Amino acid sequence: MTKKISESEKKKEDWMNSKWRPMMGWMYMVVCTMDFIGFPILWSLLQSMSHGQVNSQWQPLTLQGAGLFHIAMGAVLGLAAYGRTQEKLGGANNGGIQMPSNAGTTYVPPGQGQVNVSNQPGYSQPQSNFGGGFNGTSASDFNQPVSVTVGFGGKSAPPSASQPLI
Repeated sequence: MTKKISESEKKKEDWMNSKWRPMMGWMYMVVCTMDFIGFPILWSLLQSMSHGQVNSQWQPLTLQGAGLFHIAMGAVLGLAAYGRTQEKLGGANNGGIQMPSNAGTTYVPPGQGQVNVSNQPGYSQPQSNFGGGFNGTSASDFNQPVSVTVGFGGKSAPPSASQPLI
């Protein structure tokens, strides 16, 4: 007896291949939470119950060895995120979501030309006249010269405060 395998079953990845990135993130979060929050509390409770006082401080295990654990996990998670981004840009399965054929992207790899935004829905050229601003200001109000007070050494100084009349 032969088992018939559907097309969706053929395309389906092994659960370990599809879930290892989130599992690494969750594992790192649990390890850091326990090493910096959970274990110090348990260490203090254990000391206070057995000796009546807390004599020594918890030394985080992940910081021993110059924090190599955190450096390694940063590299693993960073490279995993970068790799997944490259897979998505290359057209890998986006969680079963089928993108429409007219959906474009503004991502252009470095050195391969300019961004084409004409394929984006609802795009129009920006207008050169924006109208009035806050409190009745306009674009010409911002092009006025500003007087700068020069202090010691040629550096700009704050304007002098108004003096009260005596």
